[in-house]
Amino acid sequence: MIFIKNPELGKVKTRLAKSIGHEKALNVYHLLLDHTLKITSAIKIDKAVFYSDYINENDIWREGEFKKLLQKGEDLGEKMSNAFIDAFKMGYKRVVIIGSDCFELNEGILNNAFKILEENEVVIGPANDGGYYLLGLQKYHKQFFENKTWSTETVLLETLHDLSNLNLSFKLLPALSDIDEEKDLNNYPTILNNENKCSKTF
Repeated sequence: MIFIKNPELGKVKTRLAKSIGHEKALNVYHLLLDHTLKITSAIKIDKAVFYSDYINENDIWREGEFKKLLQKGEDLGEKMSNAFIDAFKMGYKRVVIIGSDCFELNEGILNNAFKILEENEVVIGPANDGGYYLLGLQKYHKQFFENKTWSTETVLLETLHDLSNLNLSFKLLPALSDIDEEKDLNNYPTILNNENKCSKTF
């Protein structure tokens, strides 16, 4: 499950936009979407894209390869919770959710997440900002999506507390960095140079 925002000027990468402007921030987000498309296309599993505001039938997410759905809920926790509930109701035994902010994420890490879920109940990809870039479950647990201050540095720690309280088996993936602020671009000097080469087909 891939959570994305509809890429519209002034509505994505708002923290990044404070320093580089909304137009460049939108271009960066398009590059991140292109990267997410590339790495998920390489994985031979069922895939679904969850849009924040509306479903775009004519964008980079190819019909037939990606199921297109709308996020449902008030906050991020409720939206993710509903997505997991629906996936497990459909009969899936291993479900992974990612966002579209991590340029370091690759198909090897995604494949490893599903492999880990063969023998563990939970897999988490920690983000260096204190959140996580990936969450994978064998079964739905509502605690993961409640009583969190989303998009803050406390989310990962609170989720690890949930794991301890529920006594679930889990493994952590490598810690990676999301691109949310200008300082996060320091490790990717080519991003801004290549910002005009992305597929702006939304």
